[in-house]
Amino acid sequence: MGSECKPGKKGSVSLLVVAGSGGHTTEVLRLVESLSHAYSPRHYVIADTDKMSEDKIRTLETSKNEMDAQAKFTIHRIPRSREVRQSWSSSLLTTLNALLYSVPLVFKLRPDMVLCNGPGTCVPLCVAGLLLGAAGMKKVLIVYVESICRVQTLSLSGKILYYLSDYFFVQWSTLKDKYPGSIYMGRIV
Repeated sequence: MGSECKPGKKGSVSLLVVAGSGGHTTEVLRLVESLSHAYSPRHYVIADTDKMSEDKIRTLETSKNEMDAQAKFTIHRIPRSREVRQSWSSSLLTTLNALLYSVPLVFKLRPDMVLCNGPGTCVPLCVAGLLLGAAGMKKVLIVYVESICRVQTLSLSGKILYYLSDYFFVQWSTLKDKYPGSIYMGRIV
């Protein structure tokens, strides 16, 4: 695989970025900031109740666009998959609701890659990406980066996407020891 997987070698990489509220957005935007201009267009998805992430995304994209006039981005909203401290039984229903919004969005955008780092909203979007591949329409690469604050255990999203993602990054060696299929490169955000 090696050199064949370099972004931009065969054209741009359409990227779907899942931003959660607060720290998740800050971390994923640090990752996006480090990406080359080959990752374009960038499609951001945030929860419909998220009030801060859109401003942070627009600020980042404004600064990126000053360096790359060709860059394009969009922002989309879907229902929140799970609220903090929400019960398991009601989380199942809200996640299914988010999936109902995620499937048509992902099928419309047809990203090459989904980049996420732990908000509950990323699970239905990654599942929608997998469904796009299962339908034979397009293979979507799922890249999950566990939040820097997860030192001993994975987040709930991480526990699910560990088995579904193509690349699963952890930022602490203790997690690499517990999850041998993960990739540990130290702190990356």
